[in-house]
Amino acid sequence: MIVGIGSDLSDIRRIQRSLERFGARFTNRIFTELERTRSDRKTDRASSYAKRFAAKEACAKALGTGMRAGVFWRDMGVVNMRSGQPTMALTGGALKRLESMTPEGFRAVIHLSLTDDHPYAQAFVIIEALPI
Repeated sequence: MIVGIGSDLSDIRRIQRSLERFGARFTNRIFTELERTRSDRKTDRASSYAKRFAAKEACAKALGTGMRAGVFWRDMGVVNMRSGQPTMALTGGALKRLESMTPEGFRAVIHLSLTDDHPYAQAFVIIEALPI
């Protein structure tokens, strides 16, 4: 069963301006170490960061909290499965919220789709509860 859905559209140019203006102060506040490492290796850093930013926003919407109720930016990180498929790894308040919305006897699976077409990046998150 689907327990959460969220989507977000991020302007790559806005992320580029934040990278230029705030640099590490911005990336360290918003992104996990893994996300920073992966995005900093890309030739188009801004697009990579924008997709991850959109993923965090979409995930927060799917959790039903937004960036409040103990859910923080770095509690949600884009990670890739062995196949390369992206998903979200949750910690802290985001993980607590996920656990509270997952019915007993079920496990949560987060589906993530990312795309970009300059100047926009988009993310779509579905949180599914599957029987154990």
